[in-house]
Amino acid sequence: MRGRGSAFNPKNRFESIERVLEPARDDEVSSPVTRFLPDASKTVIAFNDSPDVGFDASVNPYRGCEHGCVYCYARPTHEYLGFSAGLDFETKIMVKEEAPELLRRELSGPGWEPRVLAMSGVTDCYQPVEKRLELTRRCLEVLREFLNPVVIVTKNFLVTRDVDLLSEMARYRCAAVLISLTTLDPKLSAAMEPRASRPARRLAAIEALSQAGVPVGFLLAPMIPALTDAEAPQIAQAAARAGARFGGYAPLRLPYGVKELFERWLERHYPEKKDKILNRIRAVRGGKLNDPNFHSRMRGEGIFAEQMAELFRLACKKAGIQDQRPPLSTEHFRRPPGSQLGLFEP
Repeated sequence: MRGRGSAFNPKNRFESIERVLEPARDDEVSSPVTRFLPDASKTVIAFNDSPDVGFDASVNPYRGCEHGCVYCYARPTHEYLGFSAGLDFETKIMVKEEAPELLRRELSGPGWEPRVLAMSGVTDCYQPVEKRLELTRRCLEVLREFLNPVVIVTKNFLVTRDVDLLSEMARYRCAAVLISLTTLDPKLSAAMEPRASRPARRLAAIEALSQAGVPVGFLLAPMIPALTDAEAPQIAQAAARAGARFGGYAPLRLPYGVKELFERWLERHYPEKKDKILNRIRAVRGGKLNDPNFHSRMRGEGIFAEQMAELFRLACKKAGIQDQRPPLSTEHFRRPPGSQLGLFEP
């Protein structure tokens, strides 16, 4: 199915009824048109108490992601909305049309304690529709006004559109960007992340952000055992040449329905490697295809997980890349005049 990471909709684990489509007569099924649906959320900042994700507050203007990355760990979140983790996740996008206004209200409130906000903690805030809706840009305008720090993770060159806002915030140590680089192979990227920017464009985004003075790094996530892990040295070198100053990685994890989606994707694209890749994932995940436990879920366990960690460490060391992003600061946070509490500030 051209332009889609998933070719079917697995059953929603919360639903008792499964809708099964009749088999298509043609070898290739037409890709469904993406639908954008209004999300009536009353708040836009989400909090978590996970000890291993690196942030405790995030903003996601969209739910679901048209990039269609077959491995995306966020796919099962669409099941909470009554959708499937498969095609629904990439063709039924929930849009938080009031996200900038909600963000302004929450930052202005007495209960907000300044802290680093993550954008794209779940789905990519620079997915294709952002070019038209500009919700992420408008949220950044609010964050710039308050000088509340933000770290962005994306795999879309569109982030460079907002270099004016990000470079201004960077002067106050209030912005950093991580560009997701999973592979340097454009054909693999096209099959695995069909509507995301190709690797060369992501490297160009790193270069543009670096030249504008925005702290920028790369994220090799997921690192897929026996498929993309061997690319770590080349990815680190390419990212460093483009201007990346720091980096991170995470082994592939396949929660809930993502397991079946990924297995079917391997059958379509890499049937000869399928068993080796799945067995290597099991070796990293304690004999299963997913490990939901804190700490081990982000690094894996066993000899192959240790090898991946060491490979990434050495790759970054040789490329001159740090393993920690520059610290962001809340010292310049302010509530502008006219905001809820700003009226009472000198």
